[in-house]
Amino acid sequence: MEDLKKFIRDVPDFPKEGILFKDITPLLQDPVAYQTTIDYMAYRYMKEKIDIVIGVEARGFIMASTLAYKLNAGFVLVRKPGKLPYKTHKATYSLEYGTDSLEIHQDAIKPGQRVLVVDDVLATGGTADAVVNLVNILGGEIVECSFLMELDFLNGKEKLKGVPIHSILHY
Repeated sequence: MEDLKKFIRDVPDFPKEGILFKDITPLLQDPVAYQTTIDYMAYRYMKEKIDIVIGVEARGFIMASTLAYKLNAGFVLVRKPGKLPYKTHKATYSLEYGTDSLEIHQDAIKPGQRVLVVDDVLATGGTADAVVNLVNILGGEIVECSFLMELDFLNGKEKLKGVPIHSILHY
């Protein structure tokens, strides 16, 4: 799977100076790389009886929806505030400078449903922790949080203690 790293483009100073952004669009543009990624993820969860795959705004939607299809599972969106049309639960989390929030529909997950959380990158862990909190509010059982890549030097796993995590690529 390390071969997939050649499809991740480094973009310096995006979205602000001092940040080296890991751009997944070259991976998505290459049919073999994208299919390999999704097939690898799906294979890992084929025997897990996943009920719901959550996609985290916005790049998480891309992988999560395809993965939900392959796993014969439902797909749930977790979005920024004000983007979902029905009643929502909100989780607020800390950023380097300030806070942000995510929302999920109140009826998105039934108690006891087995949930796979999918996003493109695990960085500081704030986003993933907020999603875990939303799943817990709704009574879902998190099978794992799955990421295309993990920025190990940011120690995002520390915020997710006790939650199973799997990342394909590590930086």
